[in-house]
Formats: sequence, structure tokens, C-alpha cells
Amino acid sequence: MSDNQSSEAHPLEWRGGVPVSARFDDPFYSLEDGLSESRHVFLGGNDLPARFADGFHIGELGFGTGLNFVAAALAWRAAGVDGTLRFTSFEAYPMAPRDAADALAQFPEAEPFAPMILSALGGSGPVDNLGITLSIVFGDARDTLSCWEGKADAWFLDGFAPARNPELWEPDLLRSVARHTVPEGTCATYSAAGSVRRALAEAGFIVERVPGYGRKRHMTAGRLK
Repeated sequence: MSDNQSSEAHPLEWRGGVPVSARFDDPFYSLEDGLSESRHVFLGGNDLPARFADGFHIGELGFGTGLNFVAAALAWRAAGVDGTLRFTSFEAYPMAPRDAADALAQFPEAEPFAPMILSALGGSGPVDNLGITLSIVFGDARDTLSCWEGKADAWFLDGFAPARNPELWEPDLLRSVARHTVPEGTCATYSAAGSVRRALAEAGFIVERVPGYGRKRHMTAGRLK
């Protein structure tokens, strides 16, 4: 039995078709347009797809519904890059595949990648689809990331809000993110919290506060020194 299959499904509430974590009292993505938010924050914040190349590796803290993966996979396919895109996400409280399917059904563009997401959430291990590889590492990222042998070219830092899910924003974890980033690699997050920016800067990232998505005035982008 996989770690995910043996764990309790993430408890949810639904608001207008958007899943909200009952554990953290925070939506998994924007109530306005989750896919547009992913593109603005995580693609734009990491200067993607301009940086895509064969073997490009995206790391993520907080897989959620898989919508950020959808945004990255769509951008990769549209860019027409020859080679492989790797996407590794660290998730402590995985969503049940049936709930993820309901969430992704709100986004027609996600349909080609929904089977990959549901298979990975079901604990099948790395899933490949025509040059795109998705891996979900289940468990507390404070433990699992330090054991990871990979390094990411770009990080999607997508834990729930720091005030509600402080574990995913701890300075030690963000230092581990830096250690698992290639030279000149990048990170982005919707959060503009001063504590997050300071922790990323102390970890070795050159940090910028940039325009956020929708009603959020600011977000954070960084590049490893």
C-alpha cells in the first residue's frame, strides 16, 4: 500500500466549485480563476516558458489538485520543446483522487493531464506521458526534501497561507529548497509575507516583490545567487 493510500484523505469543503481545505481553512487556488493564477504566479514568477529546455525540472511544495502541474504541462506542450520535462511535488496531505477529479473538471484544459494526476495521487509512483514525468513525494517535506537526490531549475512554493500552514514556510525548509536548486535556479510564490521573503533571502535567493494575481497586490519571486 502506498503512503497516500494508507493516509487519510484531505478533508474538504467546496465554495462555488473551488475546493477549500478544512484542515487549513484556505482554498486550494483562487476563487476567481485558479489556472490563470497558476500561470501568473508560478509560470510568470519563474520566467516560464522562456527558460524551458530538455530535462528542465520543476520542484513544488504542495501538490493540491495538480493545477500548477497542468499549467506547466500545457506551457511545455505549447512551447514545443524537444526532450523531457520533470515535475516533482512534495505533499503531506494528499487530496483524494475523486476530489481532485471534481476540481480539475472545472478546467477543460486540464483534461489531457487529469489521468496522470489521478494516477500519481493514487500512489502509482512516477507517471510519464509523452515527455512529461510527474512524481509526487508523499510525507512531510521537512523530512522528505532533505532525502531527495534531485535539484530543481524552478520551484513552485504553493503551501497554504503562512499564517495557516507555517510548516511549509519554515526557514530550515526553505534552506533545503535552496540546496535542491540548480545555480541561478528560481522560485516563486503567491505569498508576499515579510517572513517568507526574509527566509528565502537568508537561504540564498535574491528576492523580489512583484505584482500579484487578482486582488493580491504582491507576490514573491527569487533567483538563487
